[in-house]
Amino acid sequence: MRWFGFGFNAFGQICVQQELVEGKESSEAAEEVKVINPTELSDHADRIRASWSRRASLHVDGDGCVCLVGFGTLDSNDCCGISTVDSSGCEDAFISESHLTLAFPDRIECWDLQKKEKTPSWSMEIKPQSEGSAVDFPLVPGGYITSKPPFYCPLSPHLKAKSLALGGEHVILLTAAGAVYTWGLGSHGQLGHGGLTSEEEPRAVEALWGMQMSSVASGGWHSVCISDGGDLYVWGWNESGQLGLPSRGLMKASHKKSSQQAGEFHQDVSTSPSKEPQEGEKHEEVFISIQAFPALLDVTPSCEIQTVSCGSRHTAAVTTTGDLYTWGWGEYGQLGHQTLTSSDEPQRVEFFRAERMQVVDVVCGAWNTFAAVVKEEVSSLKIPQNPLNNMPHELSTMYQEV
Repeated sequence: MRWFGFGFNAFGQICVQQELVEGKESSEAAEEVKVINPTELSDHADRIRASWSRRASLHVDGDGCVCLVGFGTLDSNDCCGISTVDSSGCEDAFISESHLTLAFPDRIECWDLQKKEKTPSWSMEIKPQSEGSAVDFPLVPGGYITSKPPFYCPLSPHLKAKSLALGGEHVILLTAAGAVYTWGLGSHGQLGHGGLTSEEEPRAVEALWGMQMSSVASGGWHSVCISDGGDLYVWGWNESGQLGLPSRGLMKASHKKSSQQAGEFHQDVSTSPSKEPQEGEKHEEVFISIQAFPALLDVTPSCEIQTVSCGSRHTAAVTTTGDLYTWGWGEYGQLGHQTLTSSDEPQRVEFFRAERMQVVDVVCGAWNTFAAVVKEEVSSLKIPQNPLNNMPHELSTMYQEV
């Protein structure tokens, strides 16, 4: 599968920086730290997992293997002790700044990325799952795996967990019945319970009760979920517009940039972005810093949301028609709009439309974004069946992978 990446690239996790290879001047490094143009990755992986400084590419076809790219891997073929032999047979993975966790049919392995050891720092045997009872990693039978010791956390079997996403310091869980539970740190409203308090145990997000959800994702301090009908719900911190709701911080930044471009370096009272409304005046603009309850986000009125992923302070969503929309913090080009501008409104990434590509999956690192694509074909032609697992039926009849 073809993958494209954009955003933070200080450690070559999107593409190898040429100055590291050719010995260029360090002053040229900034040009490749921020990849603003979607760039095709050199390896055609089946899945991508990303942290702040590294990318893990998972190849599940054949024997299966995981390859690391990024911090500490440029001059090493075995990626901090993890070689393609060590990960042979791996079915899924996730990566943090300190550990790479591999999921095998019969075990879980956690490798310490700060040590070049030839054996995992922690492992656990699991019972092979039948096809009907399989759950999405990091869920495992009886609990879930975290990125920090003690790694394994038990879950009540009454939850009947289907999938789970790990945020910065919070967790969001989807049950088989489509209900959403959250717990952990709640200081930015990321739990969706209406307050800023933390929860030690899973608690149902009551605002979503009665609506069946199909997917969940979490960022640094925000959470999102997709309903069975393709609607997107968001909650948590909105400081950088990562919820797609009006952000005061982005408004001020936009006014400041406009003033500088116009040469207005003085603080005019009539146009100052920090001006407070006087007594009797009405301030019609509404800004949301923290959204403590789930809010319905109208990404695009013409189609449904199929897949969503969250970075530290940005969000990316794929529609059922194969378009990619992004919003939030964009100072490293992670929104894919070929600028360094942040946005509190979902915007379509036009690059893929212009290249006649359909996006079928998206994965966000902390400060970057990776999109899986297939090439658009003429719909009237007879196209062979597409084996992609995540491609919707309407796309699989129209597009094939190149």
